[in-house]
Amino acid sequence: MAVELCSWVSFWKRRLALVLGRGIWQEGYWDRTLRSDDSYDQKWAYVRDNPVRKGLVKAAGDWPYAGTLNELIW
Repeated sequence: MAVELCSWVSFWKRRLALVLGRGIWQEGYWDRTLRSDDSYDQKWAYVRDNPVRKGLVKAAGDWPYAGTLNELIW
């Protein structure tokens, strides 16, 4: 069963809002095509720093939900 990206994103936004007890998301989302190792590193750094920009933690390493889903080998 294939799940559309927008449904998958919405599901995870709702789940994290339940864990945190509040919503932290802007409406919608932007998906990106990763074309190289550099592109992946830039996008991962941006995502990793989101909790810091939002003021939820002082350092990206303090965010308890951080992780790597899949390591991309180029």
